[in-house]
Amino acid sequence: MNSTDRSDLLTLRDAVRDFAEARDWGQFHTPKNLAMALIGEAAEVVEHFQWRTPEASAALPEADRAEVALELADVLLYLVRLADVLDVDLAEAARRKLAINEARYPAEKAHGRADKYSRL
Repeated sequence: MNSTDRSDLLTLRDAVRDFAEARDWGQFHTPKNLAMALIGEAAEVVEHFQWRTPEASAALPEADRAEVALELADVLLYLVRLADVLDVDLAEAARRKLAINEARYPAEKAHGRADKYSRL
């Protein structure tokens, strides 16, 4: 596979891996620690929406959107690193989960509904 055939996700995985290796952070990047860091970063995303109305959360000021973008990037980076440490093909796992959800939530039953699949 040459570099033009690689997905953005694989390229990102390799960049995150190289970043961690250059700093000898592998010793700290256990699945437990990475999962905890992932949740911490996800909580930082949530803080930007806490106490806002649904309308205000959908119309963030540009400065807030820029901050949210960086927090989302942190979430993605920890997720990609965790998947790498666990040797999970994240793209394949996502495709598999999407197929499961397509079966659980057929469009003709789930359209416009927020019910769990067992209640459709």
